[in-house]
Amino acid sequence: MRDTKPVWKRARRLNFSILETGAELKKRAYAPGQHGQDRKKISEYGKQLNEKQKLRSMYGVNERQFRRLFTLATKGKDITGLAFMRILESRLDNLVYRAGFAQTRKAARQLVCHGHICVNGKKVDIPSCLCSVSDVISVKEGSKTLTVVKASLEAHPTTVGYVSTDKEKMACTFVRLPERNELTQEIQESQIVEYYNRLL
Repeated sequence: MRDTKPVWKRARRLNFSILETGAELKKRAYAPGQHGQDRKKISEYGKQLNEKQKLRSMYGVNERQFRRLFTLATKGKDITGLAFMRILESRLDNLVYRAGFAQTRKAARQLVCHGHICVNGKKVDIPSCLCSVSDVISVKEGSKTLTVVKASLEAHPTTVGYVSTDKEKMACTFVRLPERNELTQEIQESQIVEYYNRLL
């Protein structure tokens, strides 16, 4: 089940910017509620759970999907934490967001669900679809007049190094897997690995 609680409230509870802009924490950088400023010391398990919730909330993935992707990451040859984050970055909705076609991952997910996005020339309406390196993600021909897409591309002067965007064609290429230093530094993925190792 997807978490539908307000993003800003979740961000304040986790003390982490889910939107990666920091906007949620500018006004009140403490947890919501009457006792939000009186946080007690968090246990080791609590820290691990907190890191998991940060990453899960950032990518907008439900718990079942999240655990399935983690299991997939453990089967590769790469370090589990990095492999896991690379898989999350390979999701179609995330790449639509990284390309600048949408200003948030939630908006990117909506674009995909409504059939506005193509992968290698074929319409794909599954946000959780995992893309491969060299895949071309584009806005469908009939959707290139969408105001939200144009506004988002104008608001994104640059994109990440592992996604090459052609703003004129409204298309991008997933050129390579991201390096760890290109991903958010606020996540301690080793804590997430330890969290799931407890459950195995």
